Amino acid sequence: MCGDATNWDEHGYKDSILKDRDFQTRTVFRTAWAPSLNPNPDTLLVASSDGSIASYSISSCISNLNTHSGLFNTSNDRLLAQAQPSCFIQGHDGPTYDLKFYGDGEDALLLSCGDDGRIRGWRWKELTGSNCSVSSHGNDMKPILDLVNPQHRGPWGALSPIPENNAIAVNTQEGSIFAASGDSCAYCWDLETGKVKMVFKGHSDYLHCIVARNSSNQIITGSEDGTARIWDCKSGKSVQVIDPGKDFKLEGSVSWVGCVALDASESWLACSSGRNISLWNLPASECISRISTQATVQDMLFENNQILAVGADPLLNRFDMNGVILSQIQCAPPSAFSISLYPTGVVAVGGYGCCVDVISQFGSHMCTFHCQCV
Repeated sequence: MCGDATNWDEHGYKDSILKDRDFQTRTVFRTAWAPSLNPNPDTLLVASSDGSIASYSISSCISNLNTHSGLFNTSNDRLLAQAQPSCFIQGHDGPTYDLKFYGDGEDALLLSCGDDGRIRGWRWKELTGSNCSVSSHGNDMKPILDLVNPQHRGPWGALSPIPENNAIAVNTQEGSIFAASGDSCAYCWDLETGKVKMVFKGHSDYLHCIVARNSSNQIITGSEDGTARIWDCKSGKSVQVIDPGKDFKLEGSVSWVGCVALDASESWLACSSGRNISLWNLPASECISRISTQATVQDMLFENNQILAVGADPLLNRFDMNGVILSQIQCAPPSAFSISLYPTGVVAVGGYGCCVDVISQFGSHMCTFHCQCV
C-alpha cells in the first residue's frame, strides 16, 4: 500500500537532514572550569563551533543520569545526558576557539576568542546572575570588553581580512591579554585601555597556541611553521626558538606545533607536533624526552609531574615525565580538542559531536553529556 504524498514537504525534509548532520558535527573546542572555592567542581564552561559559550551544572548532569532523564547511548554504550545550560550566550560569529578566566572569584572576567578575530569579555558575576537562555541565543548579554585584531594594509591601501584568534592567555599582574593570531603574530592587549601594547613578530605561519610564563614575564607560542618561540614581553623580541623536529626524526611528515603546556613551576614545557610530544627543560634549554602517541595530539596539560593529553582518538592519555604511559581512559568524544583540570583532579574532555566527558581523579566517569547548540 502506497503512502499519501499529498502533503509531502520536501524542503522541510531536506532541512531536517541538514540540521541533523550539522548537529552531529558540532564540536567543543574548549572547556574551562569556573573559579570556585568548592572542592567539588560544579560549573563547566563550554565553547563550541557554532560560536556559543554555555555553562553547565555538573551536579545537574549527574542527577539526570541518575534519573535517566533525556539520555541516549554513545558509540561505546555509555549513557549520554542531553544537558540544559544554566547560561548561554552567542560569543562569536563563527567558532569560539578558547576561553580563559581573568582573575578569580566574583570579580573574574570570562574571556573568549574566535574565528571572527575578536576577544570578548563578560563579568562572570553578571553571567551567573542572568537568565541567558538558548531561545534568546544569549543576545541580551552584551560583553563589557570587545577587542578586534588589527588589519594590515597592503598594496594600493587594501586592507587584509581580520585574522582569527586561535588561543588566548592572560597576565593579571601586568593587566595583559595575549592572543595567538592567524596572521602569524601574537598580540598583547592592555585590559584597561583596550589597546594593543605589543605585537610579537617572528613566526612564518599562523599561530595555533599560546601560554603565559608570568614568572619570567614571557609568553610561549606554537605555530604552523613547526616551531615554538619564547618571547620577552618587555621588548617584544623572541629570546628562544624551539624546534621539536630539529634533533629528532619525527614519525610522519608533521611539522606544526599544535599545542604547548607549562607545568606549575614554569620550568617544563611540553610541545606537540602531530603524534609526538617533546618535553623541554626551559632553564637548561634542553629537550629531555619525546613521547609518541597513537593519534595527533590536540590538547594537553600538566598535573603535578605527569602529562595529560587528548587528540584525534577517544582516549585520555596520562604519561610520566620520561614518556612512559601510565593510563588510557576511553572518552565519549571520538576526537577530543580540549582538556581542562579542576584543582581537585577532576578532568573535563570536550570534542567532536559536542560531547563532554567529566572524569574523576580516580579515573571513573562522573557524567557524560551532549551540549546544547544554537
